[in-house]
Amino acid sequence: MSGSGGSVPKGYDSSAYPSFAVTVDIVILTMWEGRLHVLLVRRGRDPYAGTWALPGGFKRPDETLDDAARRELREETGVIAPKHLAQFGAYGDPGRDPRTNVVTVAYLAVMPDPGGLRAGTDAAAVRLWPVADAVENLPLAFDHHRILSDAIDRAAEQLEQTDLATAFVGETFALSELQSVYEELWQAEIDPANFRRSLTTLTPTTASPDSYVTPTGKRAKASPRGGRPPELFRAGGAWSTQPPVRRPRRPKERPDEA
Repeated sequence: MSGSGGSVPKGYDSSAYPSFAVTVDIVILTMWEGRLHVLLVRRGRDPYAGTWALPGGFKRPDETLDDAARRELREETGVIAPKHLAQFGAYGDPGRDPRTNVVTVAYLAVMPDPGGLRAGTDAAAVRLWPVADAVENLPLAFDHHRILSDAIDRAAEQLEQTDLATAFVGETFALSELQSVYEELWQAEIDPANFRRSLTTLTPTTASPDSYVTPTGKRAKASPRGGRPPELFRAGGAWSTQPPVRRPRRPKERPDEA
């Protein structure tokens, strides 16, 4: 015999269970002047008034989590959510929010350029911070240090598994721009010649005839420092098979001899 579907069970008492609120927090990562940055807002209200934090806020009863993330991002920073906006974790430790019992769902967003930033609603200011500074030196509200660190780890993992690297650059890009994404997230130096070879040479086992990058025949704008402007490329279809670059593995340390 089938059940009653979506109807409320007879005698169900919601007050018998502890209540809690749901929020969303969004980690926006972008590359700026060759360094990995995160978009942060300065809180204009308590708790943590005046402290930098990830953009986010409470989910409304009539919206999905994804809708809440897009709305909060737009309202607090003026940024339209990019194509790459995905959940990567949930955080609900007791006492993480002094106002009430709050569970937050964290999102990772990646984009090449956030565009014009505009603080709104309860955000007093908005700006891009170098990730290294935000993680090591900047006091953040709530448990946002933990959330930011987890987001960076997730992004670093996805570089080796998906086409996430291409979300950091524009429609056309120099190979050095793409290389900087890997070096920043992996905290490792990559040989430019090997990197170029990885992107422009497909292995014999690759099923797709597409390449990882396709030359556009154009070059970037000349740098004030001089020198020949770099060649511009577009992402090819081979990213759907497997990413071209493997994360450098640090050699295991040898145990001290007795």
